[in-house]
Amino acid sequence: MLVIPAIDLRGGRCVRLYQGRYEQETVYGEDPVAVARSFAAAGAPRLHVVDLDGARAGRPVHAELIQRLAASVPVPVQVGGGIRDAATARAYLEAGVGAVIFGTAAIRRPEEVASVASTHPGRVLASLDLRDGRPALEGWTATVPGEVPAGAGADTGLDPAVTRVLRRLQEAGVTDLIVTDTERDGTLAGADPARFLPFLAAGFRVIAAGGIRDVEDIRRLRAAGLAGVIAGRALYEGTLELREALAAARGEG
Repeated sequence: MLVIPAIDLRGGRCVRLYQGRYEQETVYGEDPVAVARSFAAAGAPRLHVVDLDGARAGRPVHAELIQRLAASVPVPVQVGGGIRDAATARAYLEAGVGAVIFGTAAIRRPEEVASVASTHPGRVLASLDLRDGRPALEGWTATVPGEVPAGAGADTGLDPAVTRVLRRLQEAGVTDLIVTDTERDGTLAGADPARFLPFLAAGFRVIAAGGIRDVEDIRRLRAAGLAGVIAGRALYEGTLELREALAAARGEG
């Protein structure tokens, strides 16, 4: 299992939000490139970089910074935030990032996701951010409206809107899925492995995010069969030490 440090960009700085709320921001670094280098030096196998300003604007805001960051580290960088079409995704990939993450576009424009996934296999991920059980959009400022009668997704335990999204992603050729528990994101409340099991059962390689607190969360998520975990505030606050987390992800200790 991979442990992937998160670097969220807002106003050119490295920040974390509480439950995705832009008004509840903590700044953890004025130099995101330096933060990326420190994680890579500590053994991170990959970095998760999100353009928070881009997520709200619907277009990249920190593209140049992200490209510099990706070029500064010897590990792959997966990038999300403001990637709403195939052209933007390809521009990032051609600039040297390891993978792109579709969030809002994965729900609203799955044909764009399919286009990039077909030409860049293994370098496209989808991000499903759950708020009250439904997919969140536009930098978590909106959710997919209900259109299907209650109970229509009872066989999977998922909201019908989520089930439809999963089906479209599979049709688009996406196999890697980041699932974020937004109610726990940035809270250090601890991860709930049960939140991610339905997505594993649907056939995706799942990377969990939201609420990671300590090494016990890493052990529990590994035991549940997760492909990876994204850790943010826990690494910055020191409740999780990266080297210890990496060892736990390998089944050591």
